[in-house]
Amino acid sequence: MPVMECIVTGMGEDGLGVAKTETKVLFVEGGLPGDRVEVQVFRQKPRYMVGRVLRLLEPSPHRVEPVCKHFGLCGGCKWQNLAYETQLMYKAGQVRDALVRLGGLDLSSVEVQEPLGAPRTYAFRNKLEFTFTNRRWLTTDELTNDELNRNGLGFHLPGRFERVVHLEECHLMDPLMNEIRLAFFETAIEQGLTFYDVRQRTGYLRNLMVRNTTQGEWMVLLSVSEDNPETLHTLMDRVQERVPTVQNLLYTVNSKANDSLEGLEIRVYKGQNRVVQVWDGLSFGISASSFFQTNPQQAEAMLGLVREWCGLSGQELVYDLYTGTGSIALFLAKQASRVVGIEYVQAAVDDARRNAEQNDIHNTEFFAGDMAALLNNDFFEAHGYPDVVVVDPPRAGMHADVVEALKNCGARRLVYVSCNASTQARDLQALSDTYRLLRYRPVDLFPQTAHIENLALLERIY
Repeated sequence: MPVMECIVTGMGEDGLGVAKTETKVLFVEGGLPGDRVEVQVFRQKPRYMVGRVLRLLEPSPHRVEPVCKHFGLCGGCKWQNLAYETQLMYKAGQVRDALVRLGGLDLSSVEVQEPLGAPRTYAFRNKLEFTFTNRRWLTTDELTNDELNRNGLGFHLPGRFERVVHLEECHLMDPLMNEIRLAFFETAIEQGLTFYDVRQRTGYLRNLMVRNTTQGEWMVLLSVSEDNPETLHTLMDRVQERVPTVQNLLYTVNSKANDSLEGLEIRVYKGQNRVVQVWDGLSFGISASSFFQTNPQQAEAMLGLVREWCGLSGQELVYDLYTGTGSIALFLAKQASRVVGIEYVQAAVDDARRNAEQNDIHNTEFFAGDMAALLNNDFFEAHGYPDVVVVDPPRAGMHADVVEALKNCGARRLVYVSCNASTQARDLQALSDTYRLLRYRPVDLFPQTAHIENLALLERIY
């Protein structure tokens, strides 16, 4: 494959640097805007090439020193060497590019607000998942050491699910989270426990999830491959001695080929299967298998924007689509007449109902079902036509039938929360004959990465 010299001029939505050659676009792993680099091309496609930096000939003025010793290997923070202000600039550019290029939207009369940067660019995550492995990734120097312990507990390499980087540090997490991770790893080594082999599907220890709240509650979920109470109790008790501040210790037995928690029984060893996050005076219960925003401080700020953009007076019927555990619905309930939440996952709907009861909120209703099948004229006739709709779909965006239902629902205002600007752009284009885009604002929930949320406010065209 060819080696070439180029100047990186931009950033792609996947976090790769972008350069242009005489014939094709070149995506550069490890390249930042302003870098002059020598690139080894390893993939050739008809319209583009992909390569990685061999030599940094002249560094970009936007480069900063990465704080993590694992930078460039684990893949979790690919923009850690890019100044945060520059990260925000390129994330905002990604959103604009998606809306204009993919959505075909005219932004000349749209209010474009500056990105909402995160107050904490490190140690902001409230949940991380680690994998035990008996074949951890070795550096070149380590390969020559035949006596090296191959067990590890860390993150998967990008695109290499069978390979795990054993972590010595991670700056995305609270220091106590790393202390908990190390307590499990070191205790397991001391006890001679076996780590999982993903190819052979053998080994006792599989996964470790740690999550916390800003109120100081901690939950740990250990996944093991077989039910061995004596071994488990010894491990849990020893870890508890080392990190006594952990209130909730859980475990599950997973003999499946994949690591998903779906269909598994979550068992409580100590405490309960629940921690509570408080936002704006509201308490949200989170179980081990619940989805919850992993950057709680920035997510609370985003929810405040959603509420502001809804423009509620207390008289409105609000629909919250893809409601999850009801965080947006409950955030809006005190300023609305009634809120209807719809979510595909029944367990999440159960959590939403419990959260409403816990917060003494009685003007919400939650329904479980396939959004495309559930949201139709019969549902509107039964539960009311909304005045305001909030949508927060998964990365794939909204089903075409959901878009059509929104066009027919009569809502005067629509707030679209998106974790994928490309699919949001597609949906906004599909809605554009019924709703016009008034404003949008990127919100950064994931510093040090290329990911960005985007809030869009739409008004019905009468």
